[in-house]
Amino acid sequence: MGNNNRKRVYVYNKTRETFVATNATVADTYVSRLVGLLGRTRRWARPGQGLWIVPSYGVHTIGMLFSIDLVFLDRGNHVVHIEEHVRPFRISKVILKADSVLELPPHTIFRTRTHAGDLLEIGPLPTPAKSRSVSAPQPSAQATKVQTSLRA
Repeated sequence: MGNNNRKRVYVYNKTRETFVATNATVADTYVSRLVGLLGRTRRWARPGQGLWIVPSYGVHTIGMLFSIDLVFLDRGNHVVHIEEHVRPFRISKVILKADSVLELPPHTIFRTRTHAGDLLEIGPLPTPAKSRSVSAPQPSAQATKVQTSLRA
């Protein structure tokens, strides 16, 4: 859960010109696809979050603690099916045309107006630059002398 080495992507709906997810995790290994969102709390379900399961043509919400939206994508990232507000302990339809599934916070499909046929762009998030240690500016020797002379 706290693994920072996971692949992160953004998801942009090119048809509607809106971001579907700005911080989605890629689940492309057997274990990451199997675990999915299990163990995540409702705090995960904030706008901008997502889980892109590749490959997949159906998912379940057994053991989950919150509802999710599902977007099924073909190999070219066209939306082939959507399911809104899938409650816990449910099984989605199996969509044989799908190559992957996006699991999103509830109401994301409605908020982004995503429909079947839309084209999504999925790309890597930029890697954060190493934080530089920035110290507070120090007064120059000249400014210190001026302050001292003003106090006298």
